[in-house]
Parts: sequence; C-alpha cells; structure tokens
Amino acid sequence: MNSIYQALSELEKNNGSAALCTVTSSEGSTPRHVGSKMLVYPDGHFIGTVGGGDLEHRVLDEAWMAISDGQPRLLHYNMADPSRGDPGVCGGQVEVFVEPILPPPLLVVIGAGHVGKAVVHLAKWLGYRVAVSDDRAEFCNEETTPGADAYYPVKMDDLPNHISIDKRTVLILTTRGSAVDAAGLSPLLDSAAAYIGVIGSKRRWATTVKALKKKGIAEAKIAKVRSPMGLELQAETPEEIAVSTMAEVMMLRDKGTGKSMSR
Repeated sequence: MNSIYQALSELEKNNGSAALCTVTSSEGSTPRHVGSKMLVYPDGHFIGTVGGGDLEHRVLDEAWMAISDGQPRLLHYNMADPSRGDPGVCGGQVEVFVEPILPPPLLVVIGAGHVGKAVVHLAKWLGYRVAVSDDRAEFCNEETTPGADAYYPVKMDDLPNHISIDKRTVLILTTRGSAVDAAGLSPLLDSAAAYIGVIGSKRRWATTVKALKKKGIAEAKIAKVRSPMGLELQAETPEEIAVSTMAEVMMLRDKGTGKSMSR
C-alpha cells in the first residue's frame, strides 16, 4: 500500500481529489496521537486512520463533505459518554483538521481564435487547468494555440462527452459567431458549470437567445450565461478582452464586487 505522502503525490500528478484528515490535538486517553493522518477519496476508500470506530466514521462523513464543498473544517470531539453523543468512551478529547485536496479548477476555452488564445495564456498564468475546444482541428492544437493542458477538436455539443464539467468548471465561449453558439450551447446549459460566458455584443447574444428559445430551451437555463461576458473595461484587444473576462470569473468565484478599490 502506498504511504499517504506517495498518495498525495499521485493525486497532484493525476489532478485527483481527496481530503487529508490530521489529528491536531489530543488530550487524555484518545485512540491516536497528534499527527496521525487519514487520506479519504471521493469513492469511499481511504488510507491511514485517525482512530477507528464511530470517531472515524464521523470524520469520514466530514471529509466527503469537504471534498464536495471545498471547505476545510476543524472538528472537536469529546470521548467520554456515548449517551450524550460522544464518539467513544476513552475519556479524552481530540481535534481533527480536515483539508480538502482539490486539483486546480478546469477552464475550457471554446473557440480558438485570437481572443481564445489570449484567454488560454492568462488563465494558465492564473493557475487554472486549461483545455481548448474547437470544431476546426487546424486551430485546436499545441502549434496554433499553445499553452493548454488538453485539446478537444470536437463540436461544442459533443464536448460533454469528452470532459467532466463540474461546479468548479469555467466555460469561456470565444466562438466565431452566434450560429455556432446556438447550435452547441444546449448541452452546456445542462451542466453544473460555475461560469458560462459568451463573447460578443448584446445584439449577437439576443440573436443567440432567440435561436435557443426556438429550440425549446428554457429561459432559466439561458439565464446561466453571462453575455456579453467580462467586466466593463473598454477592452478592445484580445489581451484586454481576456483580462476583462478573467476579472469577471475571479469576481464571481471569490464573491467580489468589481468596484474600484479606492471607493
């Protein structure tokens, strides 16, 4: 069996998820000493132990929640009287720190034109895993759009069959026109993506919305999209548009306001 440290290295290499549970405080009689660790995976299996029994079951439940919500937690347990809800009768007290180990979020650039290339460069610099998708294979490759982690030369509506879109995934559509968006957006609107942004003017988006509604797409799903995407920076160049777009992504992710810091 791999050690926990080897397993953590494998997680980083493979962009995996888990929760690391560490005993940070132990007073009196407790099952495990300070520094004891347990690594919990989303599929239910785990390496190591923080004490076994009901204590461990409770920590496992918290670990799976931490993987889901991305939030660490410090757990405190008395171990004296199960009749009042304690997870044991050892007589001591124990604290366990649960730390979610999550890969960098995935950002998918759909449409490998000038703006798409600029978004790839900036998003990678900001720490995202970046994938590029374009139905034109001659644009969707390392030579023409360098810097991405993966390339998917497929139609937009086929993309969910190639990547897993979860609640941390960012979808940036820098496509070549409304017709492409209208034809391919529907499956993306059914996903759990954290952000779906579409480049273009208000008029272009209105045209896309009309086409989506004609296909029977509900307004609630269409409302998931931010278009024109980005913050108002009077951006013109591909690089400026990339900054505007990623600024909005960061603002929403971190619950910012977008207001000037001096006001």
